[in-house]
Amino acid sequence: MTETVGVPLRVVSYNIHSQRDDIAALASVVREVAPDVVIVQEAPRRFRWRQKSATLAESFGLVVAAGGLPSLGNLLLTNLRVRVLDTRCQRYPLTPGRHLRGAAYAQCRVGGARFLLAGSHLSTDPAERPAQAAAFKRELAAAELPVVAAADLNEGPDGTAWATVGQGLTDTAIAADRADRLTYSCTDPRRRIDAVFVDPRITVVDYDVVDTPQTRRASDHFPVLVDLLLPADG
Repeated sequence: MTETVGVPLRVVSYNIHSQRDDIAALASVVREVAPDVVIVQEAPRRFRWRQKSATLAESFGLVVAAGGLPSLGNLLLTNLRVRVLDTRCQRYPLTPGRHLRGAAYAQCRVGGARFLLAGSHLSTDPAERPAQAAAFKRELAAAELPVVAAADLNEGPDGTAWATVGQGLTDTAIAADRADRLTYSCTDPRRRIDAVFVDPRITVVDYDVVDTPQTRRASDHFPVLVDLLLPADG
């Protein structure tokens, strides 16, 4: 039997509901699972967003890699094991009367592996989502590095935006045979709308939707927790 080798990376994707819930529970949830990276949706994006993002990262025991206001509330956080090489943000075209949205990207290195970390939060409007998904996908498809991408897609796996973003990538829930784990809402879990997609070269070791009394107090979404093995640079 061939042993699977690679560089381990623990990833959390988390819509934190604009920190409107129990922020002590929120910090405890993330610290308890000790991720290498957290891809945050509904992070600080307005007044004093830099300071608020830094405070959020510190509460998790992490540092800010990319995002915030320039990516409209998508925030990438890492621990000091992860070296951030380059960052950029993306804004989707504004639909009049709708919420401005975007994405955040960071080229990273951990151990002997490089990868692109990406996060987004798509519209609640089904008419607006497909164009946003296509814009996000263009950036992911253009990446030369293996991609680790997470998003609150605001639709389930049967949606067109989900299919667009996930095309050619591995849905980590399916890879781990955990697609029955629902991510929203914490008070009445009915849907899997939060996804982590990875390059097929990346091995999915484990996947979980963390459902505890603390996560039910911390946000309206459950955090998605994924353990990966990244391919080392040749």
